Amino acid sequence: MAAFFILALVVLERSFRDSAEQTLKEKLQIQVYALLSVAELDETGKLVMPSEIKEPRLSNPSSGLYAVIRRASHKLIWKSKSAVAVQVNPLNSFEAGRTIFLEDKQERYVLHYGFTWDYKKKSLKRKYVISVAEDGFFVKRQIQRFHSTLKAWFFSIGLVLVLMQFLILQWSLKPLRCIVSDLEAIEEGKKSSLDGDYPEELSGLTHNLNAFIHTERAHLERYRNTLADLSHSLKTPLAILNSGVETNDISQVDMQLQIMRMNEIISYQLQKAAAKGQQKLTSTVNPQTIIQKIITSLDKVYFEKKIIFEFNPEGNQQLHCEEGDLYEIAGNLLDNSAKWCQRHIKIQLIALSINEKSSYSFLLQIEDDGCGIPENQLPDILKRGVRADENSHGHGIGMAVVSELVGLLGGKLKGDRSPNFGGIRWQVYLP
Repeated sequence: MAAFFILALVVLERSFRDSAEQTLKEKLQIQVYALLSVAELDETGKLVMPSEIKEPRLSNPSSGLYAVIRRASHKLIWKSKSAVAVQVNPLNSFEAGRTIFLEDKQERYVLHYGFTWDYKKKSLKRKYVISVAEDGFFVKRQIQRFHSTLKAWFFSIGLVLVLMQFLILQWSLKPLRCIVSDLEAIEEGKKSSLDGDYPEELSGLTHNLNAFIHTERAHLERYRNTLADLSHSLKTPLAILNSGVETNDISQVDMQLQIMRMNEIISYQLQKAAAKGQQKLTSTVNPQTIIQKIITSLDKVYFEKKIIFEFNPEGNQQLHCEEGDLYEIAGNLLDNSAKWCQRHIKIQLIALSINEKSSYSFLLQIEDDGCGIPENQLPDILKRGVRADENSHGHGIGMAVVSELVGLLGGKLKGDRSPNFGGIRWQVYLP
């Protein structure tokens, strides 16, 4: 804005100077024509001017307006009374009918006009140059007055515009300050997202910021859940090792198997924590082998209950999923059944036929003869930190892990009362 005003000031001042000089040139041109109208030649062919000129300034010494007539050879023919003590420099070249307007060294504006007088009586042609000059003081005073007025107006207008710009910026940047304030509130935990009333121009920014905040929170929540899942998954191998140490009834091979299993659990959970979305299922696992390993481990953990595991797999079925996922799903379900059953648990692996109504190809069904879970509590125990019996020992995340994994695999988890044993029946449908 400052550069614009400076440039505008220079341009306007230059335009006014040119306009004032052009006006002065026209005035001097009128004076030239007025002098030519009263000039005469005498009988000898000499140019004669009247003793009194109508323009009063030409008759007053040092009035600021001067007139001089010379021959083309610079010989002085006539000068006005105002130019008695003033030197008006002659024109170096001569051209009839040519007008030259310039500012001389004495800071006067001078108009030179060349003309030829044809005296027919004596067949004479004489060349003259008439010069009319005016002090530049008058023009410079007008320019200075205009410059002062222009600066005052520009300063006033600039001050108003700066104030308006400040107010407009304060108003237009208010939404950004609101966003900054809301971000600080989010950092302090007072808000969960940018939920203010922002203008449409900032909707893309706020949407992306909210998406970023939610993504980071989801990542943090996944890391926390993974740590909880890790501790929960290590519970069974640690219980086996602890039981074997207490009873002195664990072989080195069983100990190596449990340590290997713990390493696999840690590797699996770390990979799941680093994952950013659902992975493509390209590998297959044998569910019979995995469930048999889980049964063997639980038999050692709950050896005092003498649990009867009814599991008679048929064929050599293959399931498209990660081995760690199946360990988590089947392990948590069987561990809960072993914890709450009386003595009997039944596991079934059922191959399903895919049709238009169902896209599931595999069913894992686990039933026990425990006390069961009321149907109105089934949705709650699938949430993290919720247990069917708050007095029991546990983290309350096992069933939440099962529900999350089944959902990621594109399956369905269903729980109800077992028609055969009266306890809980879990059905896991997988594609």
